[in-house]
Amino acid sequence: MEEQDEPQAPGQPSAPAQPTESGWARSARIAGVVSTRTARAVKVGGTTAFTGARRFTHAGGAGESGLSRLLELHAFNTAGDAAIAVSLAGTLFFTVPTDDAAGQVALFLVLTMLPFAIVAPLIGPFLDRFRRGRRWAIGATLAVRAFCCWVLAGAVADESPAFYFAALGCLVASKAYGVTRASAVPRILPAEFTLVKANSRISLTGTAAGAISAPIAIGAAAIGAEWALRYAAVLFVVGTVLAILLPARVDSSEGEKPVDLSQIATNTKKKGIAITRGVVNGLRSNAGLRLLSGFLTIFMAFTLREPPESMGWEGNATILLGLVIGGAGFGNVLGVLIGSSTRSRKPQNVVIAVLVLDVAVVSVVAVLFTWWTCVVLGVTIGLCQSLGKLSLDALIQNDVLEEVRTSMFARSETLLQLSWVIGGLIGIGLFTIDASPRQGLLGIAAIVLAWLAFVLTRARNEPASRTHEPEEAER
Repeated sequence: MEEQDEPQAPGQPSAPAQPTESGWARSARIAGVVSTRTARAVKVGGTTAFTGARRFTHAGGAGESGLSRLLELHAFNTAGDAAIAVSLAGTLFFTVPTDDAAGQVALFLVLTMLPFAIVAPLIGPFLDRFRRGRRWAIGATLAVRAFCCWVLAGAVADESPAFYFAALGCLVASKAYGVTRASAVPRILPAEFTLVKANSRISLTGTAAGAISAPIAIGAAAIGAEWALRYAAVLFVVGTVLAILLPARVDSSEGEKPVDLSQIATNTKKKGIAITRGVVNGLRSNAGLRLLSGFLTIFMAFTLREPPESMGWEGNATILLGLVIGGAGFGNVLGVLIGSSTRSRKPQNVVIAVLVLDVAVVSVVAVLFTWWTCVVLGVTIGLCQSLGKLSLDALIQNDVLEEVRTSMFARSETLLQLSWVIGGLIGIGLFTIDASPRQGLLGIAAIVLAWLAFVLTRARNEPASRTHEPEEAER
């Protein structure tokens, strides 16, 4: 016999009915809990990352000297450059046939080189006269890129011819930033910092910022290439503000004198201040390293679009390109860590040694051309370029008088930028004439080997004159 519900007594309030939660309500509640916890985790992680980054940029007296502000603006600069690279890779390089892309990149490099070839002899004297406006000069290079990125975003969306002019403006302003920033670094060094240590920290900051920014830019580019460019424009605007807020002593030119690179240890009877043989050899060696880097960046990028069967790579070509680029980034960071931790007394030997290593590895990879040797080549190029630049910094700090050190830094950056562009043009030229990867690598190895012979010959023949008693490269 079925149980009957007990009759409710008259006047007794009825028990409230238990509401049943619908599927939509349950999903909304779960989503709310997940989003709340995710937001909390992001907040904690972001706060931890910000605190760690700020501790890194302000360590060792960098916060008091103003170097921390330069590190922060350089982080935004590198993050913006990474976003531009992501957006251009999706428009200029990967979305057009290889033959068309080669012609476009060649034109792009020529247009990039021409302003430097014309302006390079004038950059040094201009910076010497513009010393009291370094903050505004640095800020101007960032502001120009912010404007060009915004124009680029519209040009990409509308497929406008303004694309190339805006892209050229971005690249030239980026090179100018490297020159102007280098001239400002010596003015805000903490007391316990050497120039090598400061540049190592700047390099590490830029590498970390680029690594963080690239995935964000890739996500924005998934919506459309123009969104990655708008993201870059915002980064450059923030960098512009940080540049203007640099300490006033960045503009100071007290005690500085211009330097004439035509008077380099070969004729000390000329008027002016001569540069020592060690610095000259460092400049020449680094020019060879940058030439090789520019060549491999362009030549290997086109080669790896359609990897030859001899490489033994059967996967996605983009993944292989990422492995090679990642290897170069790893080598660069490794070189910075080695250079900043090793208290070498002979940087003049290091610049020669890394150039020799570069030539040797390129020659071996030309013979044993496989995907894994290309990754090793990327690591080697990044490592040698990083160590070579840090060694050049040490030589400039040790052998160049303080009153001309800033001017010397600006001119060395100009030379290295030009060397990279020339190497890129050689890479485009060899690819255009259908040189095989082995032929291309052997060709550039022969060119850099000849340059190495020139450097060694001149190093032996030129007098080792000095303009002052050397100081220790590391104090």
